[in-house]
Amino acid sequence: MKKQRIVVKIGSSSLTNETGGLSEDKLHEHVDAIAKLKQKGNEVVLISSGAVAAGFKKLGYPARPVTIAGRQSAAAVGQSLLMQHYGESFARYNMITAQMLLTRNNFKNREQYRNIFQALSELLRRDVIPIINENDSVAIDELTFGDNDMLSALVSGIISADLLILLTDINGLYDKNPREHPDAKKYNFISEISDGRIEETSASGSSVGTGGMKTKLLAAKTALSLGVKCFIGTGEGEDKLLDVIEGKGDGTYIGSPKTARITNNKQWLGLHSQISGAIVVDEGAEAALLNMGKSLLPAGIVKIEGEFSVNDVVEIKNIRGKQIARGQVNYTSNELKKVKGMASFDAKHVTERNASEVVHRDHMILI
Repeated sequence: MKKQRIVVKIGSSSLTNETGGLSEDKLHEHVDAIAKLKQKGNEVVLISSGAVAAGFKKLGYPARPVTIAGRQSAAAVGQSLLMQHYGESFARYNMITAQMLLTRNNFKNREQYRNIFQALSELLRRDVIPIINENDSVAIDELTFGDNDMLSALVSGIISADLLILLTDINGLYDKNPREHPDAKKYNFISEISDGRIEETSASGSSVGTGGMKTKLLAAKTALSLGVKCFIGTGEGEDKLLDVIEGKGDGTYIGSPKTARITNNKQWLGLHSQISGAIVVDEGAEAALLNMGKSLLPAGIVKIEGEFSVNDVVEIKNIRGKQIARGQVNYTSNELKKVKGMASFDAKHVTERNASEVVHRDHMILI
């Protein structure tokens, strides 16, 4: 069997007992399954929820707290407990774990984004199991970010994973809620995820988690756009993850052989970069960008919107105002106002810039 790089995401509902506390039995079962993947030579990154669920009882809460302060406090206590249990459980297999706490801001900052990639790459090279969670003790938005579903998709993209496994308490995707409709039809495989399918899917999660099937579909769609295939489902026992990568998993496989990988630079441009302005292009430039894989040249520009500097990220719009791409610009907005519509040679002469391209295709992503 081909050795793979796999991201496994475990939600709170798959880690907790009936009263909402951390279930050591469930945690050990997940660890056993991940250890089997590792023993077969696969690289594994674990995205684990459960910090709030693990910590709230230690603080005397009778149930999962609903206030921001309560959840942050529970996460601060529970994260250390969660990592302690993981570390001790993986130590049974002489496997080393590492903790990484992230927020969305870590992905928006380009230097931090590169650091995430470099740190994860080095940990995997040294045969360590990175265990990643959102930094719920300080990040307000992340507590309603989808129970780590989207985070797992972004991580799977940044490390060019072969597969993202989203473990949950429902065995895959159905045409309607199987808990309410006994005749619900299960999908064993879908090649893509449409916006319509996402809108039709329930967003509700469990009492101990913040995500639901809708957040998992959004995460899967993001992962597919980054070139990573997905599995959404459940399983029992130490072989459950091996079953998934062998095509025998109890859930829904999402993706196709045509799923194309996206470079880290273009992932950052497309999903995380901050837009500083916009460039409007004519129909000829639009066709060259979309159909011919060309860079953007001054000759095709008709309008500049906003103020931006060299290396800022800008939107590229067609004359109807629709965004068609975004990328890092080699000219300032003031310079482009002077040279829009010019040939590249003349533009370089006027601005004294070395670059012929306003936005090079290597630093551009089509939307």
